Amino acid sequence: MSGAQNLAALVLAAGASRRFGGDKLSALLDGDPLLFHAIRAARAAPVSRVLVVARAGLDCGRWEGAPPVGVLPLESHALSESLKAGIAALHDMDGVFVFLGDMPSVPHRIAAGLAAGIGQGSAALPRHGGRPGHPVLLSARLFPEIATLTGDEGAGRLLRGRSDVVFVESDDPAIHLDIDRPEDLSALGDARAPSSRT
Repeated sequence: MSGAQNLAALVLAAGASRRFGGDKLSALLDGDPLLFHAIRAARAAPVSRVLVVARAGLDCGRWEGAPPVGVLPLESHALSESLKAGIAALHDMDGVFVFLGDMPSVPHRIAAGLAAGIGQGSAALPRHGGRPGHPVLLSARLFPEIATLTGDEGAGRLLRGRSDVVFVESDDPAIHLDIDRPEDLSALGDARAPSSRT
């Protein structure tokens, strides 16, 4: 990508929350559903729209102002199906940020750094301690390959080994922090400051 970028954010929220043992994305953190924190991070990105791929019945909230937030219902719980459905709906964009609904602490400044750093790369990822994290910015030229994904895998398989993936170093380990079990959420609630991470 180069020059002016027409970007969108995709929030994946169609999973079954099996390890959590219940409705993980509706569990409260700082008084709001877990999913709302991920949507806020997506809205803070340099995007013209946000799309949440969500299972039926999930409360995705009401969001005023820009960027607008849309919801794409999906019954499949396979990560590849969520990603493919979201990318297909955003096929006219130059690139798409992928946020995960169970990652509530992604620093809001991260996405702008990815957009600034991607250049001619096929994707840009934040990296902390030598490990890549989220969100991931995918260039439109990857969209045809994403359409071939199957099973419970995201874009990671497509990105491994590519020479045109850009890594943007981050000093924040929250790019790795996802919520899998109730105790993960309890620990995060205890550790967080009263104000949101920015």
